[in-house]
Amino acid sequence: MTARNSLLRFASFGAAVSLALVSCAGSDSSDTNPAPSTSKSQPDAAPENLGELAAYYDQDVMWEPCGTTVECATIQVPLDYAEPGEESIDLALNRRVSEGAKRNLLVNPGGPGGSGLGMVTDTVPAIFSEDLQREFNAVGFDPRGVGESSPVECQTDEQIDQSRQQNLRAWVPDDQEEIIKQSKEYAKECAQNTGDLLGHVDTVSTAKDLDIIRAVLGVEKLDYLGFSYGTFLGATYAELFPQRVGHFVLDGAMDPAVSSAEVNQAQAVGFEREIDAWLQSCLESEECPFDGTHEEAKVQLQLFFAQIENKPLVSSDGRTVPIIDFINGFIVPLYDNSSWPMLTTAMREAMEGNVDQVLLFADLSSDRSHDGTYTSNSSDAFVAINCLDRPMDADPATMQAEAEELMRVAPTLGKYLSYGAITCNEWAHEATGAPAELKAEGSEEILVVGTTGDPATPYEWSRSLASQLSNASLLTFEGHGHTAYGRSNDCITEAIDTYLIDGKAPEDGTVC
Repeated sequence: MTARNSLLRFASFGAAVSLALVSCAGSDSSDTNPAPSTSKSQPDAAPENLGELAAYYDQDVMWEPCGTTVECATIQVPLDYAEPGEESIDLALNRRVSEGAKRNLLVNPGGPGGSGLGMVTDTVPAIFSEDLQREFNAVGFDPRGVGESSPVECQTDEQIDQSRQQNLRAWVPDDQEEIIKQSKEYAKECAQNTGDLLGHVDTVSTAKDLDIIRAVLGVEKLDYLGFSYGTFLGATYAELFPQRVGHFVLDGAMDPAVSSAEVNQAQAVGFEREIDAWLQSCLESEECPFDGTHEEAKVQLQLFFAQIENKPLVSSDGRTVPIIDFINGFIVPLYDNSSWPMLTTAMREAMEGNVDQVLLFADLSSDRSHDGTYTSNSSDAFVAINCLDRPMDADPATMQAEAEELMRVAPTLGKYLSYGAITCNEWAHEATGAPAELKAEGSEEILVVGTTGDPATPYEWSRSLASQLSNASLLTFEGHGHTAYGRSNDCITEAIDTYLIDGKAPEDGTVC
């Protein structure tokens, strides 16, 4: 739990993780490139009385081919919406062009810190139904501070590798002191390398960016599909611009009204439940490294984690895998129950001394390539955005009490979720957001989708968001894993497709 990794990245992967695990993400296979095209905001797409924002809403966009069926563009948005006439930043967009499609569907894979560009390039062909792909051009974007959109910059690849290999445990007093020291240095590096942008990567600012994207796409209302954190972004947009909401699907919802401490606790409980379900499945297989009853197997797992806390394993490439990086790898296959057999195999190998597969999962969660380079800034963006969106209480007594409660409600993982407030306490910018209900009064009907066994965005959050929004229906997938569309069943696919294409939402309370 170094400064960089003291916030475990639960709810930070969105729809792409399970697809990456099983290598089933589609790729561009069309034989022809789309021709360059220009899009311009239509007169009815830009609100009135924009003042200094008018230039952003009225900008022309040049789409250039950047793949066989994908085209890319860059637009400008204000750095600070309070001073839109001052500095601007770049937003990178792309869209997968479908022959005959006349509508655009903006997508966000989650995070904060997930790349919409990557989702459109790699993930959309695998999770979108054929009907949806025929109807819509899928439009992706890297949110401000992420990837190719004026990114947050903190540390070098070498520094990241070094930090991941340090065996720092926040619940150990001496280690906690070192984490605080490193958090100060990390925050300083992020501020120096990123500049003023670091104070403007909050979700409200990104939601305002969405309205500029809507305008340059030339539509009065935005059609949107957001996963995980993308539901919080979408709900925030709906709160700010309810009259601009078109067909909105919020899959794997976050609850905007809960505090950071409540987020930690709910996710700890969610993953604890999913560990229980995986262990039961594991015990029924011949590959399972555990034995006895479910309770006995769980104790064996906890004891193994305790061993790693004291003596980290070393991978075949010589990298040390301390407990926090091990846990970051361990939780990745829990995002999709189809990956549970892979977790069983990885744990059997780890308990035999081979940690390579777990480290591969941890590298996946950090976007680290085999050559040691990090292909994104997702971890840094995750920290930067979270530190602005929700206040965190780093009072030592408060953190200790929260840690004790986490270990009580989630005895397997709770310890490793504790003391996350340390990083944001050293941040260069105070939080600008706060927990609050989002109602989006006056919007079109919004479809909220929840999965009963979702570990990262617990089902209770989807129920809560659907009840907060003034005009929403709740669609439920009875199953395991994170989010539903593209990985659940035909019932979910048909319900969401019908809503996005025809505007007909399923009856509130529909269960698939």
